[in-house]
Amino acid sequence: MNGNSGEVLEFTLESENYALDISIVREIVEMMPITAIPRAPVHIRGVINLRGEIVNIVNLNTFLKLPDRPITKDQKIIVLMAEVAGGNNVGVIVDTVSSVTQIAASQVDCMTQGLAGNEARYIKGIINSGADAKEGEPKTLIIWLDVHKMFKDIEKN
Repeated sequence: MNGNSGEVLEFTLESENYALDISIVREIVEMMPITAIPRAPVHIRGVINLRGEIVNIVNLNTFLKLPDRPITKDQKIIVLMAEVAGGNNVGVIVDTVSSVTQIAASQVDCMTQGLAGNEARYIKGIINSGADAKEGEPKTLIIWLDVHKMFKDIEKN
């Protein structure tokens, strides 16, 4: 399996469709109280206590230059494998988690170089999930995030 195929977890943020590699997902949990940390970097929303483990909550909106907005109880937290963030427990807040999807390299468009902004470097590719859409149905485009790259940048700062 190459870097442009495999299983991804689809989720939404601000009604846009995103995906990340399922191999880096530890679990998905319901929203719970997030404790803010004074003077934390802008990308850290706070921490949660997950069954006695402290998990840093990263604000994906700051990375993707999306407007920040209040957290709602309907949102979910995707807890990632510790090796993604140099051995730290981290999670990201998403609006909804839709499905785990098998994608083929043929569905992935890597033409992200032309995208404006620094945040384009966190995009692995655009997944065209509508390959099996029926005639006349819109194809769904999913932004495949490179979470490893995001956390490498966090560690640098």
